[in-house]
Amino acid sequence: MDTAQGHEIPAVEPASAEVEVAIVGAGLAGTSLAAVLGKAGRKVALIDPHLVHHDEFRAEKIGMKQMRVFEKLGLGPAIGPLVTPMTDIHVFRLGQLFRRERKWEFAFSYGALVNGMRRALPAQVPLTVGKVAEVFTGPDRQRVVLTNGAVIDARLLVVATGYGEAVRRAIGIERVEESKAHSLSIGFDLAITPQQCAYPAVTCYARSPADRVAYLSVFPIGDRLRGNMFLYRTVAKEWTRAFRENPQAMLCELMPEIARQCGNFAVAGPVEVRQVSLTTSRQHRRAGVVTIGDAFWTTCPTPGIGINRMSTGWLLSTSRNGSRRPAWTPTRSAPSTTIR
Repeated sequence: MDTAQGHEIPAVEPASAEVEVAIVGAGLAGTSLAAVLGKAGRKVALIDPHLVHHDEFRAEKIGMKQMRVFEKLGLGPAIGPLVTPMTDIHVFRLGQLFRRERKWEFAFSYGALVNGMRRALPAQVPLTVGKVAEVFTGPDRQRVVLTNGAVIDARLLVVATGYGEAVRRAIGIERVEESKAHSLSIGFDLAITPQQCAYPAVTCYARSPADRVAYLSVFPIGDRLRGNMFLYRTVAKEWTRAFRENPQAMLCELMPEIARQCGNFAVAGPVEVRQVSLTTSRQHRRAGVVTIGDAFWTTCPTPGIGINRMSTGWLLSTSRNGSRRPAWTPTRSAPSTTIR
């Protein structure tokens, strides 16, 4: 078991079980939903092939609205120690200080946040570490078969597999690409500490639309100073390759108005890049099946609404799995599908 921060992730070997809700995918959406349902007394199976979530560049900041959703769902005590709060954000537009925003924002590393949430799972909702091999769906019962032969039988199946396609395809849900390579997110650590930066946090918008950059956000995560830049380019373009090779020079050229205060944009460690396509789902309205988070649709990270979308999925799923039996539309049971 993972013992980071002195706690273990409650986990069990794959075994057959009968539950009310089976959640496939233990990212932020799936793990949070499992915690909420478990605390509500529901019998839940949370399934993921990995005990510890790997480090990856995903969402790294939320606002007070999203934090209040966590608190409303009873997840505040688990989330609080894993985030870095900030309240004073200097905003630059057209090359000069535009305003200071006095608002709460909370920064985090996605992998650390997910693993922290896993450690906070109720004892009655351990993580089942296993890979899905087959899925059967129908109007009354859903069946998830794992590669070791264990069968999880549930009233409701929640698909929280993010960008993963295997389970979605097995159920018959199609991903529709609405805007391919719509935007690009870039993440990096600056070489200076948060205390050495002239600002507690800063948001700097591009000076010219020709730069194809929305904005750069600089903020602390613990003792690191983190940069997130959102732009409308693709990974394969020469501009992106040049940025990865020499981010300091390009950042100083793009945003000289804050360069000195941010350590002249000296970067420590690798530059992380994430290409985002806008997608929706088709044929997802199925009795006994709910898709949440990126498994349902993906959005551009620039407006910062991803956590809002995910939390809507939690609330929808918990309401559908309330005290009343859900009135699923009658359909014939789907044939079994092997996942490859």
